Amino acid sequence: MNNHDVLLLKITGEDKPGVTSRITQILSQHHVTILDIGQAVIHNDLSLGMLITLPSDTESSSLLKELLLKAYELGIEIRFEPITAKEYSQWVNAQGKERFIISLLARKITAEQISCVTDIIYDQGLNIDIINRLTGRIPLTGNKSTVACVELSVRGTPRDINTMKSAFYNLSRTIEADISFQKDDIYRRNRRLVCFDMDSTLIQTEVIVELAKVHGVGDEVHRITEAAMQGELDFEESFKKRIALLKGLDVSVMEKIAANLPLTEGAERLLNTLNRCGYKTAILSGGFTFFGEYLQKKFNIDYMFANELEIHDGKLTGRHIGDIINGTRKAELLKLIAQMEGIHREQVIAVGDGANDLPMINAAGLGIAFHAKSKVRENAGYAISTVGLDGILYLLGFRDRMLAE
Repeated sequence: MNNHDVLLLKITGEDKPGVTSRITQILSQHHVTILDIGQAVIHNDLSLGMLITLPSDTESSSLLKELLLKAYELGIEIRFEPITAKEYSQWVNAQGKERFIISLLARKITAEQISCVTDIIYDQGLNIDIINRLTGRIPLTGNKSTVACVELSVRGTPRDINTMKSAFYNLSRTIEADISFQKDDIYRRNRRLVCFDMDSTLIQTEVIVELAKVHGVGDEVHRITEAAMQGELDFEESFKKRIALLKGLDVSVMEKIAANLPLTEGAERLLNTLNRCGYKTAILSGGFTFFGEYLQKKFNIDYMFANELEIHDGKLTGRHIGDIINGTRKAELLKLIAQMEGIHREQVIAVGDGANDLPMINAAGLGIAFHAKSKVRENAGYAISTVGLDGILYLLGFRDRMLAE
């Protein structure tokens, strides 16, 4: 291979139908081989690159002249850059490097966010190959519910992956954005099971607190709940103390609360999309089956495990039936469901907000602390704190245009 057998074509200008077709027609007539190709369009501005090699009997000057004439006809600009055999070989040898996906989720994307994220990428010696916007075009008069996501595909081996993750975590707390860092492997776009906590995850409340308010023991139950969520109190002990305070509560109260459960932002969009795309879903909750069954039916959720309250003569007895679903049991159930479905644990997503969710979050391939307490965020692999549950769709690589279909 001679020094000038490989050429890099850089084509820029106004995007219009037929540009790629017309250019490649000329290349085809000269029997050109395309080694690499990439195209991006930003606000009707085209950037097309092609790495090509010419047959040994092809006169490059004739080809370049034809391309320049066609570019003039199309109103675009085309530039040529010769690539040496050494440069090409280095490029080929780089293809075995590790690849990662970095997702930036926020209400809006700012230059500061991109600058800070890419600084960390640079400090770790990684190279950005592709940047994509996964969310739709945002109007200038955006509203509070707007979600914006930019996905960066990076290549290389981080100098210190733990330091990098820590830097992203600390940064996310200061720039009003969530940052996820995933290995770009076969599992990343092939998740198959999503396990959810219920209270303060799928729904915007702790049901036991709502029951307690009606029963006149709200303050006491709330204090016990907060201590348990922060990991300051054993879950089983706190659970027994709280349900004992509900003794005598009428079932009609539970029915009324179940019919009016406040769904978390993005929950309906997420669950409906997962169902349409064939994902298995599960609720693994330290809450109550009475409410879990309501959500299971509403969203066609495949599995539901929660705690069952004992009822006698239409009233709560203050006791429970069966084993308590605690953090350890949640992780066990996640593994059991995955095994039953023949799903590798790397293909499982777990989402929760409390300390008792950490075992299942850490047992999953993608464990997400959702609007969680600081202790949970620090110990989970990923966190979403600025947007709704449907932000998970972008971590899976979904685009808004796919979801609209």
